Amino acid sequence: MTDERERRPETPAEADGTTGLFTALGKMLKRLRERKGLTQKEFGQLVGYGPDAISAMERGVRLIRPEVLEQADVLLDAGGMLKDAIPEVREAMGRVRTRHPEWYRSYAALEAEARELHIYANHGVPGLLQTVDYARAVFSRRRPLLDEETIDKRITDRLARQQVLDKWPAPMCSFVLEEVILDRPIGGRSVQKAQLQHLLRISDLRNVEMQVMPTAIADHPNMDGGFNLLTPKRHPQVAYTEVQGYPRLITDPEEVRTIVDRYGIMRAMALAPSESRALIEKKLGEL
Repeated sequence: MTDERERRPETPAEADGTTGLFTALGKMLKRLRERKGLTQKEFGQLVGYGPDAISAMERGVRLIRPEVLEQADVLLDAGGMLKDAIPEVREAMGRVRTRHPEWYRSYAALEAEARELHIYANHGVPGLLQTVDYARAVFSRRRPLLDEETIDKRITDRLARQQVLDKWPAPMCSFVLEEVILDRPIGGRSVQKAQLQHLLRISDLRNVEMQVMPTAIADHPNMDGGFNLLTPKRHPQVAYTEVQGYPRLITDPEEVRTIVDRYGIMRAMALAPSESRALIEKKLGEL
């Protein structure tokens, strides 16, 4: 954002005392993993998470779900120490609230309880799919410049949002990504490579369908920018857009229907999920 709201550091909406718990558990998890001689990637493969997610858990910026603690207790020979923390973790998860700038919180709350999420992105990888390094590159290059404390907060909040993909029952998610997003080396080639690998991991999730819109498409049905569509629990479907720092949560049924119609046409024109995956793999192989 380019106005005063962007320049001012965020006011945390989470004042529930859970930070210390997950920081301590993260340190314990890291020590046990290293004692076992496992890398973050190796451990992540055992519990069903990518290395970025494991890194976030160990740094206390991502909640460690009870099922992960249960698996880790056995895999890392913790002797029950991690399992013993599960009741406190469940209680903390019931109290935790997302932390975002004031203008974003209404959307963030809806996203956290969404039954369906459908996202069209045309400039960069959507926040829900970003790696830590990609997110850092995005925020570090933002204008006007953000201070380091604000950058760290933004990254933490972005990782916290990504938990919506892991929760159960899992929301049904679809993404339509413009092909240029795959080619744009945000943060450099190594960050780009890790980001493409992450997209492949996310596309493997049963509740996710990922499609690429080829740049060669001549008759594009939406030149008005990116958007999110979501269906929150006990609420009708809404849309969210943000242009040049101006966010808009769209609840008018007719406006939402128009965006839903555009999204449906784009999904029909985009590559099928299997073809999209093949394209991502091809571009990854070329790096």
